[in-house]
Amino acid sequence: MDDIRPPIPEESGKFIPSLRRHIRKSGLAYRTEQTYVHWVKRYIHFNELRHPKKLGASDIERFLNHLAMNRSCSINTQKIALNALIYLYKRFLEVDVSNLEFTPARQYRRLPTVYSREEVQSILSHLRGAHRLQVELMYGSGLRCAELLSLRVKDIDFGSNNIFVRGGKGNKDRTTMLPQSLVPALERQIEYVKLLHAQDLEDGFGDVYLPDALERKYPSAAHSLAWQYLFPASKVGPDPRSGVLRRHHLHPTALAKQIRRAVQAAGVRKPARAHAFRHSFATHLLEAGYDLRTIQELLGHSDISTTEIYTHVVNRGGKGVLSPMDRMQPLGGISEPMAAYGVAA
Repeated sequence: MDDIRPPIPEESGKFIPSLRRHIRKSGLAYRTEQTYVHWVKRYIHFNELRHPKKLGASDIERFLNHLAMNRSCSINTQKIALNALIYLYKRFLEVDVSNLEFTPARQYRRLPTVYSREEVQSILSHLRGAHRLQVELMYGSGLRCAELLSLRVKDIDFGSNNIFVRGGKGNKDRTTMLPQSLVPALERQIEYVKLLHAQDLEDGFGDVYLPDALERKYPSAAHSLAWQYLFPASKVGPDPRSGVLRRHHLHPTALAKQIRRAVQAAGVRKPARAHAFRHSFATHLLEAGYDLRTIQELLGHSDISTTEIYTHVVNRGGKGVLSPMDRMQPLGGISEPMAAYGVAA
């Protein structure tokens, strides 16, 4: 249950708990809280455990230069660290640190890992049950792994053929497509959740974690079927907020392990990444002729430039250009693969 915010003792006046309390009052997502706290701690350790109030703009610049020149971090990593420190000083400590001067990290454009349709099909053939359905949803709907595992029963709308993504990246809600071919499997999964939930209620459990103030606003929702996770964990565990035993969603490491095994079994010589199925979803839609704006909305990108990365990996024969090699007529046996090494085919 590491995606549930643990409680912060109100009487704690220590620096990091106070920062966490401020972030939560600002309404930022828990993932943002974790990221900001991580970078603030690294900044403090870099400055030999001195209190941030005793540090200033020059110390921030030195830390950001260190990340770029000594740690060889990406531009995105440096920007995240900068955002965390700007929040720390401007919003939490109310100290102006504008006009920072530092060396920007080198901009490396990393192309996403994309599986071909044949590779996706082969990987799926080595998955079974709920794990196969999870990967099918990431590929068929463009879901991030965290979004997939956070789905509740109520988020599957068979009537409108939509999947509702709640609190995605940037704490934003959106809808994406519900593949019609997955409807029977989803109905079976919901029936399984229904039976498991009934057993949990009988055993004295059954209350699921509810985000933010929903638990106080809708006290009966926690034990309703609609709010149960679509992919529940195999065991119940203590809620870090209250200590109440409840069933959370499947842990991402369990899915990652199944994907690694399936990719290896399929003989696919590409990194085994859950996120690669989301990349493949976007790339294959682009190949099918759908416009970038539509794909941007389905993926939940706030900036079209993020979606444009897929134009660099779309299967159009080198940006639509036919190689001169492909215009040549075959020369005969000399082009046999083993002939290059002096070995008879």
